[in-house]
Amino acid sequence: MIQHARLDPLVLKEDFPILYTTMNGKPLTFLDSAASSQKPMQVINAIEKYYKEEHANIHRGVYYLSQKATEQYESCRIKIADFIGAKCAKVVIFTRNATESINLVAQTWGRQNIGRGDIIVLNEMEHHSNLVPWHMLASEKKARLKFIPLTNDYTLDLSNLDEIVNHQVKLVAISQMSNVTGTIHEIEPVIKKAHEVGAKVLVDGAQAASHLNIDVNESDIDFYVFSAHKMLGPTGVGVLYGKEQLLEHFPPWMGGGDMIAEVYKDRSTYADLPARLEAGTPNISGVIAFSHAIDYLKKVGMRSIHNHEQELTEYTIQKLQELGGITIYATSQKDVRSGIVSFNVEGVHAHDVGSILDEEGIAIRVGHHCCQPLMKKLEIAGTCRASFYLYNTLDDVDRLIDGLKKVKEIFKRVIKR
Repeated sequence: MIQHARLDPLVLKEDFPILYTTMNGKPLTFLDSAASSQKPMQVINAIEKYYKEEHANIHRGVYYLSQKATEQYESCRIKIADFIGAKCAKVVIFTRNATESINLVAQTWGRQNIGRGDIIVLNEMEHHSNLVPWHMLASEKKARLKFIPLTNDYTLDLSNLDEIVNHQVKLVAISQMSNVTGTIHEIEPVIKKAHEVGAKVLVDGAQAASHLNIDVNESDIDFYVFSAHKMLGPTGVGVLYGKEQLLEHFPPWMGGGDMIAEVYKDRSTYADLPARLEAGTPNISGVIAFSHAIDYLKKVGMRSIHNHEQELTEYTIQKLQELGGITIYATSQKDVRSGIVSFNVEGVHAHDVGSILDEEGIAIRVGHHCCQPLMKKLEIAGTCRASFYLYNTLDDVDRLIDGLKKVKEIFKRVIKR
């Protein structure tokens, strides 16, 4: 049995200067990494160094600074390919975020391959980013959407998978991990069934890529998307992975510099992958800094990160249950929970909970979390969401519980009035 080193969040926390600041005069307890993680000094320093000492545009200069920037930019592409188990680097396409990556697939491959009466399969817990682009494409192409339902235990109900994923299905677009419940979805049977009927599979890894070991080749994933900002990297950098034989047939999505082979007055020819899908000057500093974020994650170890988050999640659920008067939206299956706990305090609106915790220096996310169809299914307006990462501690959870005790005490006094 492989043993994975136990990470020490207190040691790692020292790399994150923001975690030693205050919010509303109280020490910051940051529990919103599912929205966007904090950044270590290794990433911050990389951005500063690039602009202070190394800035130049890439792919276009024969001088030293341009060549160095190009080398650093492309080395990140190689690191990402290794990080997700891709066969080569040219199938790694840089975008602004996971949302743009999904839209790129929808507006290129989707427009080419989805037609009237075709079916796109999603699940009932999808983030709007993996729902709205398919609404738009389905409306344009007169296609239909079908949904893998949710069980009462906040997992995917695969009991009718054969009926849902039939020969009319052209694409299954499915999140790997819920940003509301923290459930790690069982996607392997879905991928297998999709390929049996000739459909392609897009996996939204926006949440999962920052917490789990990913191997797109072993899992036989056709398209995989994620964002740097949720995994210690900067904002404004996203990734689209696609199988080479699929990406080769993608038409250009945007026209402009760097994506061409030859340009004439009346026509253009286009560059090979990945340049054909990366028009214009990219977020060079962001990509270079993301390279350092990947180095950081690999050094800590994704399995160690996942184990740490599961410990925090289990402890949080236990403490919320002991507190009482709390509804928790999480699966009972501990092995498929990771780093997110959504809950509501009985009789208190989520926004009120968030505001009171804010006064205590505790940052959580409240609302529908860009999952309105799921909220409608659960018949709630939204939830409070605490989400963890490698720098969080059990003390952070204890502060959350103390904050919730204050919430309950305040509303107890209000009710008495």
